[in-house]
Amino acid sequence: MLLLDTHIWIWWINQTSQKLSTNVIKQIVQSDLVAISAISCFEVMWLHSHKRIELNIPVCEWIIQATEGAGVTCIPISCEIASLAANLPEHHKDPQDRIIIATAVLQKFRLLSADLQFSAYKEISELLILI
Repeated sequence: MLLLDTHIWIWWINQTSQKLSTNVIKQIVQSDLVAISAISCFEVMWLHSHKRIELNIPVCEWIIQATEGAGVTCIPISCEIASLAANLPEHHKDPQDRIIIATAVLQKFRLLSADLQFSAYKEISELLILI
């Protein structure tokens, strides 16, 4: 089971980043379950509305294609995930990333990310795959 950080999800779906090696793509494709946190949908919409990412189709359509159409499971933000995210050490101030980390911890999913700050969290040391 593999949880994708938001940028990994965007890069994989759009096939636009040189940062995803053949090995990383193979890990995603061969995983028995590929998931994102629901907060990643918010983050894609926010990044798009603030012109930080470009999408070739309307954002709502992109999210449907990038989840249902790509076989990606969207994990809801439970009270337990929100609580853990709020109580994680302050290594990372971004609330979206804290929710993604908490989701990986509680679901016991391996977390694929390019964010080096994630490695400061001992809570995910066994789960984190940095690219």
